[in-house]
Parts: sequence; structure tokens; C-alpha cells
Amino acid sequence: MNVVQLDERQTAIVAILVLYFGKYLTDRIRFLRDFNIPDAVSGGLCASLLFGAFHVFAHLQINFALGIRDNLLLIFFTTVGLSSKVKMLLKGGKPLLILLILAVAFLFVQNFAGVGLAALTGQKLPIGLLAGSIALSGGHGTAVAWSSNFQNTYGIANASEIGIACATFGLILGGLVGGPIARWLILKNGLQSGSDNSELTVSVKRGQKHVQIDYEMMLNSILVIAVAIGLGFRLNAIIGGAGLKLPDFVTCLLAGIFLTNTIPSLVKRFPWPADTPALALVSDLSLGLFLSISLMSLQLWTLVDLAGPILIILFVQCVLIGLYAIFVVFPTMGRTYDAAVVCAGYSGLALGATPTAMANMTAVTEQFGASPRAFIIVPLVGAFFVDIANALIIQKFLDVIG
Repeated sequence: MNVVQLDERQTAIVAILVLYFGKYLTDRIRFLRDFNIPDAVSGGLCASLLFGAFHVFAHLQINFALGIRDNLLLIFFTTVGLSSKVKMLLKGGKPLLILLILAVAFLFVQNFAGVGLAALTGQKLPIGLLAGSIALSGGHGTAVAWSSNFQNTYGIANASEIGIACATFGLILGGLVGGPIARWLILKNGLQSGSDNSELTVSVKRGQKHVQIDYEMMLNSILVIAVAIGLGFRLNAIIGGAGLKLPDFVTCLLAGIFLTNTIPSLVKRFPWPADTPALALVSDLSLGLFLSISLMSLQLWTLVDLAGPILIILFVQCVLIGLYAIFVVFPTMGRTYDAAVVCAGYSGLALGATPTAMANMTAVTEQFGASPRAFIIVPLVGAFFVDIANALIIQKFLDVIG
């Protein structure tokens, strides 16, 4: 097997080409456009299939530098925080609590379904947890973190491969189902954006032309993003010293929220970049490139040996989140436009990861209009509260089935 290792510059070039290809597919294929499939998902999935073919038929493995991907994630969530006003956060207080309760409840649903189907298909019961909230709601990081425990305690030698495979399929499925669910809910119920601000939290409206971005606006955006990320790192160090471990992108999000709700009032002469096309453009680019790199770097050939029963579990999990979003999340969140956008995000969150959720919501709002509240409550629920609840629930399930 010949291995080609690309550096960060080369990885960025490939990611940009993949994103271009995704946008080309969206322009050419009406289904992708109408059902709000993110450009990065369609392009990235095609790229991963191409690189998988290289591996199988040409015995060529292409590895990417993933450090740039992680930095793009930090930039994206920082821009989300910088676009978040306290008044919107206060309005989102009750919906945030409601979505949190619904998300925690679905962790039980995922694990009951996973364990039950594992039993029906003759698998070890802990495998059902790997194909449940560990890999799906938790993502790749949680799957890797728990795999050694499954290997050492429950004798599942390939626990890491199973967890990563389930998280990979979840990432793909999460990017495919969220947009269609939201579109169906919006059109069926005749919903419209109720936001007073016509500008999107992330990206610009689909088809919008001649967006005005000047030198000073872009320079201010880059400066504020850099300061917010530094503050986020410092905040995470303080929180870590108190014994609570959070992903860096969570504290960067919180730092952005803090800065955008304090500095403009204290330094009124400084042109703050919140709600500007420049900041929206940085958000759009960082999210699109992050997902492109994440999907194009998937090593699909490692999934070939994935057992049929695991695929059955994942299919059922996908159906469950669709039903849960439509018949539980949407009505409980109030049957509003924001609720429909939240369903798109939550579907991506429960099957894949928080960036998938954000990409789903971005694709929906590009077509149907802004939903600032959704862009606040979904990442806070997914990136902070659910991870903590998931760890506790996983351990309880292991105590019962172990």
C-alpha cells in the first residue's frame, strides 16, 4: 500500500476543490437544492468515495493534515458566539431547556433501541451502546474515548472500529436527513422566518448577489475572532483547573457571546463585526471547509467489514430520529419556523455531530430565512449539556447490562 501524506496547505487546496464540487452538485441536482443537503456533505461524501476507490483499486492511501480542520471548527463556533445577542439568549431560555430535556430523553431512546436490536441480532449488548448514544449523539471523540473500556471490560476487541464506523455513518446520515425534515415541516405548515434581522447568523441567503464587504469590516472580523479564540482558550484553562473538561470550541463560543455583549457598549467607536456580511462569510467558509475535510478524510474501506446487524441498528436509529424530530421535537418546541430549523439541527446532532447540525440549519436558513434562536440553543445543547448527560447515561446502561 502506497501512502501519500498531504500537508495543511495541500489539504486546504483539496478541501476547497471538494467544496466547489459540492456547490456544483447543488446547482445541478435539484434534489440536493430543494432538500437543503449541505454542499460540504455532498461534495465530501463523493470525495471520500473517490479516495476509497484509490485505496481499493490503486492501492493508494491518501492521508490529510487534520490540524487545519480543528482550527476551522474553532473559528466557526467563535463566529456563532460573536453573532449572539443577550436579548436573543434570554428569549431562547425556555426553548433551550425544552430542547435539553428532549435531547436527554432521546439518549435513552437511542440506547434502548441499540441494546434491544443488538439482542435481537445476536450481538453483545454493549455493542448496542456503541451504535447508540456513544457514537451517534457522542460522535467520534466519545466513541474513541469509550472504546478501551469496551475492549478491556467487555471483551469487544474491535470496539474502536465499530464505534468509529457508527460515528462515520451517523455523520453522513445526519447531514442527509436534517434538511429534508425541516423542508417538509416548513412547507407543510406554511412557516416563515419571524426574525427581525434579515441577515443570517451563518452564510448569506441562497442566490443573494453583490454582498458588500470592505477592507475594514473584514479586518475587524479577523481581529475580533482572534481575540475571542484566545479568550476561549484561557477560559477553558480556568474551567479545566476547576475539574470540568470542555471542548475548546465550547469555550470559544462562550467567549464570543461574552465579547459581543460587552465590548460594543464599552467601546462604542469600534466598529463591531456582529451582524456584518464579513463575519457571516467567515462563518460560512470555516464551516464548509471543516465539513469538507471531515468527510473527504473518512477512510471508508475500514467500514467494509462492518457487520450487517450494525447496519440494521443504524438504519433503525435514523428512522427513530426522523420520527422523534417530526412528532416530538417539532410540536414540543411550538410548531414554529424556529422549531423546524431546530429539527434540522437536532437531527444532525443526534446522528452525527454539532457541526453537522449547524450545516443542516445553515442550508435551511439559506433558503427559507434566518433563525438566530436555533443557532444558539442547538450548539449549546449539543456541545455542552448533552455530552455531560450522555456520559452519565452510558455508565448507567453499562451498570445494568454489564
